[in-house]
Amino acid sequence: MSDFSLKAAQNLHTVRDFLRFAVSRFNQAKLFFGHGSSDAYDEAAYLILHTLHLPLDRLEPFLDAQLTDGERTEVLGIIQRRVEKRIPAAYLTHQALLGDFSFYVDERVIVPRSFIAELLLEQLSPWIAEPDEINSVLDLCTGSGCLAILAAHAFPNAHVDAADLSPDALSVAERNVADYELQDRVNLIESDLFAKLDGKQYDLIISNPPYVDAESVNALPQEYLHEPEMALGSGHDGLDATRIILKHAAQHLTGNGVLIVEIGHNRDILEAAYPDLPFTWLDVSAGDQFVFMLHRNDLL
Repeated sequence: MSDFSLKAAQNLHTVRDFLRFAVSRFNQAKLFFGHGSSDAYDEAAYLILHTLHLPLDRLEPFLDAQLTDGERTEVLGIIQRRVEKRIPAAYLTHQALLGDFSFYVDERVIVPRSFIAELLLEQLSPWIAEPDEINSVLDLCTGSGCLAILAAHAFPNAHVDAADLSPDALSVAERNVADYELQDRVNLIESDLFAKLDGKQYDLIISNPPYVDAESVNALPQEYLHEPEMALGSGHDGLDATRIILKHAAQHLTGNGVLIVEIGHNRDILEAAYPDLPFTWLDVSAGDQFVFMLHRNDLL
């Protein structure tokens, strides 16, 4: 352990002690929280509970439990790495949570945090009236495969294609698909958006593509620099990938097919660029500015 950890270890004994210490250190270091936790307390509680192999939803019963020497070393180590290297918590634990679903992640993929996940957990209600009638789904820019897996659960009769340009990302997605035993229903495809999907059509296309504009990429907190650059930026205004999706989506949708895309804070820019497209903006926990829906006929 470093001097930092050795000095701390002398005075910290219980979960409560380590929780207080971690929150203080996180606030002092002015860490950025945007990869699953919203503040220092939630992040500290998550890292401590995960490291001690305790239930993530039950902190209170364990607050006054004393740690063994080995546990103290492990907890101090993960706190230290979070502070000194600014590594997102998900990369430290190799776990990302979306609702009740848990996914393996590492620095080959962006940390899952899509608003589309919220919509899939509700089977895209009310926009998809009959989930059992969705037979084919495409997840573009699948990354860790999380949205493809959520789609397979939301639409039990659907075959899901999950496409990504990165072979590294697809390796992570393959692990997650196997963890959920969905190899027969989720097909991983190495493709630059629609490039390798000629002739394929889907009842539903979902995508959380890169959408950060160049100015914002240059100003990202250090935590984001651990993520794959290709998964974040998308040209000067953040819409390069979205433009390609809008150009080609219609030919890959069935007659009543639906396109759902997340675009970050780019709603005003997108609507100005496509004034004739009747975007429907879907309500998510952060508001109605981030995810749009279009039907195939809208795109024609």
